[in-house]
Amino acid sequence: MLAAVVVGSGIMAERLTDDRALQLLVNSTATGAVLVALILAFGWVSGAHLNPVVTAAEVALGGLPRREGAAYAAVQVAGACLGTVVANVMFDLPAVTTSTHERSGTPLWVAEVVATAGLLLVILGVVRSGRAHQAAYAVAGYIAAAYWFTSSTSFANPAITIGRALTDTFAGIAPSSVPAFVAAQAVGGTLALLLAGFTFHQPQGTELVVDHLDPTRGGPS
Repeated sequence: MLAAVVVGSGIMAERLTDDRALQLLVNSTATGAVLVALILAFGWVSGAHLNPVVTAAEVALGGLPRREGAAYAAVQVAGACLGTVVANVMFDLPAVTTSTHERSGTPLWVAEVVATAGLLLVILGVVRSGRAHQAAYAVAGYIAAAYWFTSSTSFANPAITIGRALTDTFAGIAPSSVPAFVAAQAVGGTLALLLAGFTFHQPQGTELVVDHLDPTRGGPS
């Protein structure tokens, strides 16, 4: 659903206006909004792991077994690819249209390091302050802002990056550009874990996105 919104809102924006700034505004607003919805809806089921970098961080911090983390990452990539296909089909495009949008160069790679490190630091900071229930709003706010302050428009997610290679539309990224983006995201995630050790001294839990909720009580389990 995240990938479908990222790609679908980009396609809609392109069809509604030729103004690139307005297109990005539409795309970033839709992405921020759906992140709130998805994290709130699925956080109690799985921790709302929508991002392999977040999952890898939880594995590194001992909150998730490696085998389970690998399964999460595989499903995240599969979901992102499926979401992109669904978005293409919804807008009467071929199910898979390999992107020709080259995104490469040091400035964009640095931007992905910054975007990903910032995202993980926001999550860790919110969780370790004991406010995991507010992570949906913090994550959505950060991503919506990062669309604008990073030259790469803040992919910050390896699964979504791979999925976006399957659409030759506003949100697309050429397959040849994907490996460097994913590598930069991995660097950003590692940097965030190192910085978190200096910045956040008193962790209050291991869940990185939101507390698991008991649906029968509507509160933390």
